[in-house]
Amino acid sequence: MEAHVKIAEVQPEAYQAMLGLEHYVKNSGLTDIHRELIKIRASQINGCAFCIDMHTTDAMKYGETPQRIFLLDAWEETDLFDEKEKAILALTDAVTRIHGDIPAELIVNARKYFDETYLSQIIMGIITINAWNRIGIVSGAASRIEAVQP
Repeated sequence: MEAHVKIAEVQPEAYQAMLGLEHYVKNSGLTDIHRELIKIRASQINGCAFCIDMHTTDAMKYGETPQRIFLLDAWEETDLFDEKEKAILALTDAVTRIHGDIPAELIVNARKYFDETYLSQIIMGIITINAWNRIGIVSGAASRIEAVQP
């Protein structure tokens, strides 16, 4: 018996609605790098190999460096990310691991760098990738990454 649910095939309307949300995030004011940092970080936390693979590739197309991608899982321990990026990553961690309220200091800190519109776009980006991670994992996409042989 198949252990995955092919949501895109069984419920194409739901999948199309998710694509609409993704279109919103892509066309919001988020920079390409901010958007991909959010996607990679949430995907790391959620263990979605498919999304990690996709978004690290996309991030490098936008000019992100391999070193920063390699160290993204330890972003708090490095000085490779600026204060704005650290605020985004802290929110990504908190929203992805949500358990009750988001610590107020994370929002207060983010407001030092972003207006309410950009902050809302960050949060919608985090929510969207978390939904995609869950769809990818439930549908089996996360387990379909094949190793590249030299």
